[in-house]
Order: sequence, then C-alpha cells, then structure tokens
Amino acid sequence: MLPSALPRLLAVSLLGAALCQTPPAFAAKAYVSNEKDNNLSVIDLDSMTVTGTLPTGKRPRGLVLSHDGKLLYICASDSDTVQVMDLASGKIVKQLPSGADPEQFALHPNDRWLYISNEDDALVTVVDTQTAKVLGQINVGVEPEGMAVSPDGKWAVNTSETTNMLHWIDTATQTLVDSTLVDQRPRHVEFNKDGSQVWASAEIGGTVSVVDVASRKILKTLRFAIKGVHPDKIQPVGVALTRDGKYAFVALGPANHVAVVDAKTFEVLDYLLVGRRVWHLAFTPDEKQLLATNGVSGDVSVIDVDSLKVTRSIKVGRYPWGVVVTP
Repeated sequence: MLPSALPRLLAVSLLGAALCQTPPAFAAKAYVSNEKDNNLSVIDLDSMTVTGTLPTGKRPRGLVLSHDGKLLYICASDSDTVQVMDLASGKIVKQLPSGADPEQFALHPNDRWLYISNEDDALVTVVDTQTAKVLGQINVGVEPEGMAVSPDGKWAVNTSETTNMLHWIDTATQTLVDSTLVDQRPRHVEFNKDGSQVWASAEIGGTVSVVDVASRKILKTLRFAIKGVHPDKIQPVGVALTRDGKYAFVALGPANHVAVVDAKTFEVLDYLLVGRRVWHLAFTPDEKQLLATNGVSGDVSVIDVDSLKVTRSIKVGRYPWGVVVTP
C-alpha cells in the first residue's frame, strides 16, 4: 500500500466507527385501544402498518402518554383501573387507583397528577402517578367523561354527559369552582395550544362549543350538516387542534366523517369521509397526518393535513376507541 493512501484509509475507518456508535433512529408509533379485544394495536408511523399488539385490562378506552413518552396510561374501564405500560418493554408495570369505570383522563403539566373521570360515580379522581395515591375525589355532574388540563396547569375541565356541563376544577385546591352549560351529552373537551379556549363536543346536541377560558362563557357554537347524512347521525366526539391554531378537526361519530374547521373564523371548511363510527383523533409528531379511530369498521383512517384528504385505512382490532402518538 502506498503511504499516501494511509490518511484516506484512516479517515474512512474513523468515520465508519463513528457511524457504528450513532444511536439508531426509532420511528414514532401510534397506540390504539381496542375495546372488544382488550389490547392495543401498535402502528409504525413510517410504514403505516400494524407491527404488533399488546394485552391490556378489560375494555381499554382512554390513553395518555407521560410527557417523556416512556409510559402509557390506559383506562381499563371494565377492570376499574388505570394501567401503566412501560413502552420500551410493552409490559404493564403498575396499576393506579382510578375509581369506577374510568373512561377518559388527562395528565397535568407536572407529569404527576392524573385527572380521571369516573362515569358511574359522578366523580373526578385525582391520582399521583408516582406514589399511586389518591389526592382527591371531586363531585361533578352525572356521567362524567371528557377530561382536559390547561397548558398552564391551572384548570382541569370535565364534561358530564347527563348534566350537560363543563366543570372547572382549580388544580391548586382540587376543588370545583364553576360550571358552564353546553349542549346535550358533552363527550370530549380539548384546550387550544395557548390555553385561551376550550372546545367541547356534544354528541346528542350535534354541536361543538368553543368556550373562552378567562370568562368561562361560550364564544361560538359550531353546527354541522353533511349532504346525504341524517342530522341524528352527526354526533361529535373527538376534537384535535393544530398547534398553529389553523385547523380544528372534529370526529362526527356515526356520520362517518371528520369535520375540518377554520379554528380562527370557526367556519366549517370540509367533511372528510372516514370509517364507520369515528371516535378519536391524534396527530403525528409533525402534524402532517391525523389518525382517526373508527369503532365499527375496526380501522384507523389516515388524513393528510396539508391536502385535507384521507390517504389510507389501517386495519386494527375490534372497536378501536382511543389513540395516542409517541413524540
């Protein structure tokens, strides 16, 4: 070998060694709760295919990630518990006291306080996820379901399906301080990014209320009409808001469509046909795609956010309900 070739050979060898030491890139994943199968479907977001299933307790519904994306909290409704799954191993590592029939919940920005709606007991249970201790139980309206915590951590908001109200919980004192009357059977509640608004879907009312957080008054009531779909089938449930404040997406249940709303003007821009009985929604980390769970058809629809088109359907388990996406 010529001496002049040695420096080049050494450089190539060092580069190869450096590449070998670089940690592998892991694709983001989506986790979908399948009510009837008592498991989660795992979707690889690069290939948009199901790569596995993970067993859970009975009737998994609500899903929430820890802020570092390492733990997944699962409402195992018919097991009356919140399960904690370590995503690295795919194993349940802890059970949290949840009260009866947990359905939806929300994690405080401190990454510890979990606010859980207990549908059968008209309560919100607050659990410390690190100590597994109940910090409080707050009386709310009949059949509580939707749950959200404001970005600043000041408010926890719960919906009661039969009382038709949003309940405002002061997280500093863990007490109910106010209620806002909305339309019939509110199912889901979502804060916008800056925490100035709450969007609450009303399943039987067929509307979404946009509520001003400062005054706790309704700013706008959104109504939906789809050509060829009976109004009774338009039953809003899940809501997802883009970080830039441009769009709101609303899952319309047995109408089998997702509504696209201009989040600034509140104009309904379009209706996207998805699977049967669309429940909940989650964005991919870059918000380029939106996943929608379709309970009756047992699949997940993928929506391209730029083009506002449904691009594919991914078959999952029986009665998919909740969905979360890892960072």
